[in-house]
Amino acid sequence: MTPLITANQLEEAINSGENVLLCDCRFDLADPQAGRKAYEEGHIPGAIYIDLEKDLSGEKTGQNGRHPLPPPEAWAKTKARLGIDSKILVVAYDKQGSIFASRLWWMLKATGHAHVQVMDGGLDAWNGPIGIKPRLPTPLAQVGEPMPYVGLVTANQVLEHLKHQNSLVIDARANDRFHGQNETLDPTGGHIPGALNHFFKDNLSATLFKSPEHLYKDFVDLLGPFKASSVIHQCGSGVTACHNLLAMEIAGLKGSRLYAGSWSEWCADPTRPIEL
Repeated sequence: MTPLITANQLEEAINSGENVLLCDCRFDLADPQAGRKAYEEGHIPGAIYIDLEKDLSGEKTGQNGRHPLPPPEAWAKTKARLGIDSKILVVAYDKQGSIFASRLWWMLKATGHAHVQVMDGGLDAWNGPIGIKPRLPTPLAQVGEPMPYVGLVTANQVLEHLKHQNSLVIDARANDRFHGQNETLDPTGGHIPGALNHFFKDNLSATLFKSPEHLYKDFVDLLGPFKASSVIHQCGSGVTACHNLLAMEIAGLKGSRLYAGSWSEWCADPTRPIEL
């Protein structure tokens, strides 16, 4: 299954009666209630709302980042509550360049859900009807077996990488934050030593993803001698890093991994090295 689905393809799938679970993932880091409010004011008919902090994040300890992944057991319960079974096609969208939809895409894909796509262009690309009636999820009768996140990297594994230089860390944040400037979200600025910067917005042309060929060239030029499987993606809190993961998948560069704790976890421990 291709990682992306166009708005026209989605509308055709819905009209054909295909079993599709639409997931509205809109969110605003500066106003956590804004996404749900926007959903209530208008969404693709039949979509449920997925909240980054309530559904796609686990409990924060102050040491594990701003949006830590929920443990596999908790994520299995959330999927059951949202009605996500292994056979349903999940289509995620947002209105923020697909960054929050990408997080849901990665979490499902990493735990074995094969049928998941991101709607390219998000709500801006949708030309079909808009509804205001919320859809409540239909919970599953049973909670599925918890599955580990395949491709997840821990802070200790990143530290090991720094010793052996056998991986390539790619940071999805804007260039100024990568260099420790204009840092407003985390208490300490900078980046993981040796990391390269690829701002997630560079994956887009307006609101749509660039072509697979364009993305392939962008990332191959960045990776140099490293293989896709040697890449560790990170960002501020493990959200926009998923955008780079998705872009590499679109380009056919499979097997890269995610350091979900990202900079917000990394800088919470003063013993970890940083660069500006």
